[in-house]
Amino acid sequence: MLLTVDVTFGVVLAVLLVVAATVVALAHLGRARDTVIAGVRAAAQLAAVSLVIGWVVGSLPLLLAFVLLMYSVAVRTAGRRITPNRTWWWAGAPIAAGVFPVVAVLLLTGLVPLKGIALIPVAGILIGGALTATVLAGRRALDELKLRHGEVEAGMALGLPDREARLEVARASAADALIPGLDQTRTVGLVTLPGAFVGMLLGGASPLLAGAVQLFVLVGLMAVQAVAAAVALELVARGRLHRAE
Repeated sequence: MLLTVDVTFGVVLAVLLVVAATVVALAHLGRARDTVIAGVRAAAQLAAVSLVIGWVVGSLPLLLAFVLLMYSVAVRTAGRRITPNRTWWWAGAPIAAGVFPVVAVLLLTGLVPLKGIALIPVAGILIGGALTATVLAGRRALDELKLRHGEVEAGMALGLPDREARLEVARASAADALIPGLDQTRTVGLVTLPGAFVGMLLGGASPLLAGAVQLFVLVGLMAVQAVAAAVALELVARGRLHRAE
């Protein structure tokens, strides 16, 4: 076992969470409360998933419902991170555009069987990656448009359509959403050993098979994040996703 779940485990987790929140507070980063809430929510949610996962993996309808639940939570989280107004639901488009085609290909080719023990982890990784790319691309694009609003207006004054003027300003900033995924893929095996690789090794798989699965996950994740970031940028450029009241 990698970890022993006992009282010591709980105490160490609590101390680490307190340290994180304290550092955030002392540095005046403004996210101390969010840090504590995130840690407590993670514990509660993982406990709940651990209890129900056995039911989900044995039933196809429950399996699909669980994947849709993960998608729905990701959409809500990403949308609210990007904008406080009602256009937040447009965040569902980039996440769906990135995740669902890749999952469909994996299922149709048989690389991932339609079983909860395989589909849920893969879908979770891909949805999480799409969420991150959508949030970063959407926030950076909208921030840049607000900061350089004069340049957008200048572009339109020169005859550029609204969409093209916004793209010229926001494209480079939205592209930053791809950096975390690219860095993770570039440094895999040298800086970090990701979860899928370590998990398969602990489960008894050969290092070669574990490496192949991790490579598969990372490349699929890059595809998902590229599509999600591109669609999020397009929605911002077309004015579908905005911060206006």
